[in-house]
Amino acid sequence: MSELTVGAPAPVFSAPDETGKTVSLSDFKGKTVVLYFYPKDDTPGCTVEACSFRDEHSAFQKKGAIVLGVSPDNAKKHVKFIEKFTLPFPLLSDIDHQVAEAYGVWVEKSMYGKKYMGMERSTFVIDGQGKLKAIYRKVKPAEHTAEVLAAL
Repeated sequence: MSELTVGAPAPVFSAPDETGKTVSLSDFKGKTVVLYFYPKDDTPGCTVEACSFRDEHSAFQKKGAIVLGVSPDNAKKHVKFIEKFTLPFPLLSDIDHQVAEAYGVWVEKSMYGKKYMGMERSTFVIDGQGKLKAIYRKVKPAEHTAEVLAAL
């Protein structure tokens, strides 16, 4: 798979949200989408990132952007995460990693010398015409939201 670049068409996707409703990129035609990928619900870095997007949610809305989180967790885990931290945006379940693979963020990782496949924390800003406007890879959860807001 070739590396995604700014200006290229964003890979189309469909995945269920926490309610089981299928969400597709085409649902947001004409709107800016902030698609952020994270490894796991209710873990330290992922919670910091999700709460940062939550705290700035009105700023994203004012700029006309829709925020969507994506992880390999199932809908039940997403519901608990949303309720625990009052997250105001949908979380998509990418259990089979198809969305992550399309965006090149399902990668080999290493922890304590053990290699495994997992989600690379990354964010993609997609414009209303379905083109990639900004790409952030291996992001730092605490500073990331301000960086994305500035790009809108």
